[in-house]
Amino acid sequence: MRPIRLALAALLVTALPARAETVTDFTLGNGLEVVVIEDHRAPVVVQMVWYRVGAADEPAGKSGIAHFLEHLMFKGTDDLGPGEFSAIVQANGGSDNAFTSWDYTAYFQRVAADRLGLMMEIEADRMRDLRLADGDVLTERAVILEERNQRTENDPGALFSEQRRAAQYQNHPYGIPIIGWKHEMEGLTRADALAFYETYYAPNNAILVVAGDVDPDEVRALAEEHYGPLAPSGALPERARPQEPPQLAERRLKFADPRVAQPYVLRTYLAPERDPGAQQTAAALTYLAQILGGEGANSVLGDKLQFEARTAIYTSAFYDGLSLDDTTFGLVVVPAPGVGLDEAEAALDNALAEFLAEGIDPELFATLKTQTHASEIFSRDSVQGLARRYGAALTSGLTVEDVQAWPDILQAVTPEDVMEAARDVLNRSNAVTGWLERPADERTEVTQ
Repeated sequence: MRPIRLALAALLVTALPARAETVTDFTLGNGLEVVVIEDHRAPVVVQMVWYRVGAADEPAGKSGIAHFLEHLMFKGTDDLGPGEFSAIVQANGGSDNAFTSWDYTAYFQRVAADRLGLMMEIEADRMRDLRLADGDVLTERAVILEERNQRTENDPGALFSEQRRAAQYQNHPYGIPIIGWKHEMEGLTRADALAFYETYYAPNNAILVVAGDVDPDEVRALAEEHYGPLAPSGALPERARPQEPPQLAERRLKFADPRVAQPYVLRTYLAPERDPGAQQTAAALTYLAQILGGEGANSVLGDKLQFEARTAIYTSAFYDGLSLDDTTFGLVVVPAPGVGLDEAEAALDNALAEFLAEGIDPELFATLKTQTHASEIFSRDSVQGLARRYGAALTSGLTVEDVQAWPDILQAVTPEDVMEAARDVLNRSNAVTGWLERPADERTEVTQ
């Protein structure tokens, strides 16, 4: 079946236009970087403001403050009352939201193209003129604590992942959860939020991404009008973080919880991220994740563990190179009924050893390369997706040129590149291996 799939995929991609998006990049006098992505297929625009600050930039003992401030940014300014920001967006037929990661915090609106000026006006207002009442701060702190309760405390998989990251990153702040540690979240104050805001929320620490049915010259004029008058921060700290010392031995974690419905093995390795001007290793690791943990029999782990040995009911591999500092490469094995986690891990180790010895199936690699090319083309259909692609990359240290070069770098990867990256990254002394399971006295053996 593989040759048939390959021929069909090649035919599909050959028929697709390999056009690149039209991007204009400039910087205002106050340091605000502006990226304009033209897409004139519909009279819609997405405005995203990205700040080069996230959970990994928080002061010690104030975990969760970046995410907390994201919530508080909707509480009002000197011109807008609490909730009025989103009400204006909705009254103009649009939608808005925000999100926080370790490396960035972003705010966006999606509206009709002729409403862009209004969106810039209100977004620029809260960039420097946030106003916080004590009551709003206490209410929103209760909201984020409940969010942690629902998404983390009540989910053994989330607690397990949180503990695994803490074991992986023993010195770097990537080991601290984005939402924060509960005991530190409980102590966050209005003064903490304002100090963080006044330090990092400024035009010279932000990137404005505008994507959709827009003209770059008109965007520049609007940006100059609304964002141009904002004063830059003169006290913006250097973005320097504690780094990980060399890891000399594998770290292991067993997390038992009576709420676990399906035990599994999770292993993550420290791995290099996409660096400006040097994305080749990250591109090879992108393919390695697909080769090891892609769809069913079209992946190494799926073929060996799910279909041949039948020791697993699910396998996966994951890697995301968009990270300011070292990221992780991960593997997951969910054992079949009657198979213990020790057996599942042994089967994983055997499959990896065989892969490193045998190399990559040329037909599988060709298929994945064609699918990757198609995915890159289809991803350009989403205006919001394009805006997010550029914003996440730029706040993670990459440039517009790096983003535009990425598809060609992916296509230039060879099987030898992937195997070299695999040998470098799949090193047990650089890994954390975790078992998520039920307590021993609550386990029941299931046989077929």
